[in-house]
Order: sequence, then structure tokens, then C-alpha cells
Amino acid sequence: MLGTRFEYACQLVHHGGVGGDWLERLTETMNTAMLVVTTAAQGQRAGCLVGFSTQASIHPPRLLVGISRANHTFGVASRSDHLAVHVLSHRDSALAELFGGETEDEIDKFDRCAWHTGAAGMPILDDALAWMVGAALDRFDMGDHVGYLLQPVDAWSAAGDDEPIRFADVRGMDPGHHA
Repeated sequence: MLGTRFEYACQLVHHGGVGGDWLERLTETMNTAMLVVTTAAQGQRAGCLVGFSTQASIHPPRLLVGISRANHTFGVASRSDHLAVHVLSHRDSALAELFGGETEDEIDKFDRCAWHTGAAGMPILDDALAWMVGAALDRFDMGDHVGYLLQPVDAWSAAGDDEPIRFADVRGMDPGHHA
């Protein structure tokens, strides 16, 4: 078994570097939770499904999320001081499809779901398993994404043990924007 894994790894490494195929395989193995990020600025709301997120600090608490430069949400987020981050459960797969498979360039996603205005004027999805509104402390280049370092200002979590939607659950989804 070790030989098989080693041989596979050797096939993915080429010319002294690691190719995109290897990173894609690693990402699949990690199977991270998919989140919906919403925001608002200058009277405009936006939201998208994101797969790049992680806790960035314990004390003080910080969360890092990445938003694609190609996504409509990117433009609104760049004008906002806050983002709302939502965890969805499997029963909320229609929300994941709405925010991951559609674009605000064509539809108003918020007309198609239940939401309310939360802290800092952020749109909060009513059916989320958990959510957090965070102040954007910093933004930085992550290649085709921009990273937002968030400080929590408000949060909520449902009671229960529902499993979040993960990467493997949305892998076949066609994104609402070009990658």
C-alpha cells in the first residue's frame, strides 16, 4: 500500500515542483466545510459559496475567508467593512446551490431565500446552521482570491449535531462565475 501511494505521489510531482493535480487531490482529501459569505455595501447585497476558509487565531479570535476575484460578491465585499459567514447543513443544500451556482449579475439571490439584516447591516441567512458577522481587519492577495481576515462581532449557532455541507457535497456544482 505504501508503495502505491508513493508511486502516485511521484506521478503528481514534476520538474521539481508540485502540480495543480496534487493540490486538487489534497483538497478532496481534506473535504473542508463549504460556507456562504454574504455582505452589503452602498445599498447592494451579495453572497457566494466559498471553500477557502480557516480559523486564523484563537486569542484573539480570527477567521480567514477567501473570495474569488471573478465572483460578483468580490466587488461588493471590496466596498464593505464586514462579511457574514454562514455554515449550512445538508438540509440547506438548495441554499448552497443558490449561492454557489447562480450569480447576482443575473438574479437577486436574496429574493429566493429567507434572510434578515444582522449586525453591521449584513444579510443573515435564516436557515443557516450557524453564522458569524466579522469585521474585515485586513485584506490580502491570495492569487485568484482575496483573503479577508475577520474579527467576530456577532455570532449564532443552532442547537443540534447536523453535519455541515462539505466540498465533496458540492464538487459537481457548476459555479455561477468563471473560475
